[in-house]
Formats: sequence, structure tokens, C-alpha cells
Amino acid sequence: MLEQKIVKSLVAAEKKLAVAESCTGGMLGATITSVSGSSECFVGGVISYSNEIKHKLLGVESAMLEQYGAVSEPVAGAMAEGVCAATGADVGVSLTGIAGPGGGTDEKPVGLVYIGLAGSANTVVRKFVFKGDRNAVRQSAVEEALKLLLATLEL
Repeated sequence: MLEQKIVKSLVAAEKKLAVAESCTGGMLGATITSVSGSSECFVGGVISYSNEIKHKLLGVESAMLEQYGAVSEPVAGAMAEGVCAATGADVGVSLTGIAGPGGGTDEKPVGLVYIGLAGSANTVVRKFVFKGDRNAVRQSAVEEALKLLLATLEL
């Protein structure tokens, strides 16, 4: 399973991981901590469902939230960087999106998710539009976040 490989890679590299989750509501953190030994690399996370928490706990600028919206590439990047700053982690992963069934627009449809990954070198953000119901979108987002994290760790 991806989460086992991630924990093994993080422990071997002596790196610490933190997560900032919005639309997934803690699913990524729960997936990582389902692995025995994850306490050696996982420092914690922030479920930043509201813009207020994104701003107060993760340091996402209010102006950025107003200009781009919570579900955007800049905010996903800022969330990943912010969770690193808040926790002292080496690697931060963020998820922000619209899981549905409501809340979508033509510009930002249901299923739109941005996944951010911040590390010592740089921050990358990937955009996805997942199909399915609310749970399917959330599950797909966690799966893609795990894939992105593992691919980065294996570099």
C-alpha cells in the first residue's frame, strides 16, 4: 500500500510530514496514521475547513483567499507551506476542493481538487477533477495525494 511505502521512505530519510486538509476532512492523516510506526514521521495536521482556519492556523493570506478562493492553486500551495511552518515538518501536503454534491460552479465544478506539496526545495500544486459522489471524490483526492507524495519521496 502507498501509505506504508511513504512511512518507510520518510522514516529512512529522517523526514517529518504534516498535512493540511479541507475537503478530505482528515482522511489523509487517518490513512497515514493507519500505518504502524507512522509516529516516527508524522507530526500532525490541520483540518482547515473554513477560510478563517486557513488564515489563522496556516497563514494563508486573506487577500489570497478573497482573490482566488479557497479552492485554488495559490491557496493549496500556501496551505502546504503553512502546515510546514506551523508544525516544523519537512514535508507538507494540502488538499482543498469541492467534494459535492453542491458547491460547484462552471468555473469550479464539483470534483475539483488541488493538492499541494511543500518541501525544502519547492512547492508544487496539482489540479484534479474527480468523478463520482462526495465520498468517491474524497477517496480519489487522498489516493492522488499519496501518489504525489510517494513520487516526490522517491526522487
